[in-house]
Amino acid sequence: MKRLILVLGAAGMLLLWSCGTGHNHGENHEEHGAEAAAHDHLHHDAEEAAHHHDGEDPHDHDAMHGHEVAGHEEDAHGHAAGEAGEGHTDEIVIPAEKAAAAGIVAETVVPGPFSGVIKTGGQILPAQGDEMTVVAPADGIVSFGGNYVEGSEVDGGKPLFSIVSGGIQDGNRIGKAKVAYETAKAEYERASGLVESRIVSQKDFLRIKEEYENARMAYEALKPNADGTGVVVEAPFKGYVKSLLVSEGDYVPMGTPLASVTQNRRLVLKADLSQRYYGRLGQIVSANFMTPYDDHVQSIASLGGRLVSSGRSSSDGSYYIPVTFEFDNRGSVVPGSFAEVWLLTSKRENVLSLPVSAITEEQGLYFVYLKMDASCYTKREVTLGESDGARTEILSGIKAGDNVVVKGAYNVRLASASNAIPAHTHNH
Repeated sequence: MKRLILVLGAAGMLLLWSCGTGHNHGENHEEHGAEAAAHDHLHHDAEEAAHHHDGEDPHDHDAMHGHEVAGHEEDAHGHAAGEAGEGHTDEIVIPAEKAAAAGIVAETVVPGPFSGVIKTGGQILPAQGDEMTVVAPADGIVSFGGNYVEGSEVDGGKPLFSIVSGGIQDGNRIGKAKVAYETAKAEYERASGLVESRIVSQKDFLRIKEEYENARMAYEALKPNADGTGVVVEAPFKGYVKSLLVSEGDYVPMGTPLASVTQNRRLVLKADLSQRYYGRLGQIVSANFMTPYDDHVQSIASLGGRLVSSGRSSSDGSYYIPVTFEFDNRGSVVPGSFAEVWLLTSKRENVLSLPVSAITEEQGLYFVYLKMDASCYTKREVTLGESDGARTEILSGIKAGDNVVVKGAYNVRLASASNAIPAHTHNH
């Protein structure tokens, strides 16, 4: 039994050894086949590469070369596109129809004459002889001749006030003048009928006539009202009530100012020139001004005005020298108002200037917008010189021939800040 077990064990071990040997031989055979196949494949590829190198298959070579060239072209194109994009980052696109609707207007920059400027302040005053103060010709109680307020239009010779003197002790001047006039008139009429018959001598008649004329003129000078109880005060000329100095029912003595009436046809601009500019006083020829209630700059020259005088000394305690202009009032200037004034001196030629409306300001820097084509604009920083209120001298940033936005510049600025504006990539 033991012998049988040993025999079977030996047979099993022999069988296992045989299987392992066969398996290793198969693996070695497979590895050898794989190595041979790899060697054959590499040898075949090498021969093909040598063949292609010697024969240079044009299709394969051109394809590879074309791929490389295309890659280089794409890189160059992308680089150029990037540079172009960087060069147009400041461009603003506004379609022409939208620009017209927004009131955007451009003009070509042309060199021209430009006056030197001294900026200061001043005041608008009535011209001499263009304003008159109405006074009370007698003592009495004031009664308005109409519904007058400051600024009311009046016609020359029309009643402004009545001054009633009745009921005032020793103050009824109109009544006394009326009695004196009527008495002198009756005496004159009586003497006129007796002088022919020589009952009244010629000498006495002339005396009576003189007394009558004096009484008549004194009474009529008071301009009595219709019932003879008061004095009428008339407007001296056609104009406007500048100021009312009394109220209805006030008692006024003779000579009291009642109202100021102005024609407003001619006005005076009195500018205050600082003493530091005294050396340029003789160069001043005209002025521009702007009032607080009107943002439009007015020109003395365009209003038919002229330089009237330049003060040679300052007032007591004042640091300023008065410079006075006279001009026509065309209804837009109110006497008594203060004004911002630009005194204009001698002109300089070939100066680049732009309307004030063309210039925008951002954080202390000044910019204008150039129109590049029908729908493209760009922002340009500029350096400013003197300004006469209407136009500003440009020292740098633009040149003659540039097309600059002069109206609607702030609309272009708003458009540049809008996220809705499309990118603009075309070259100029």
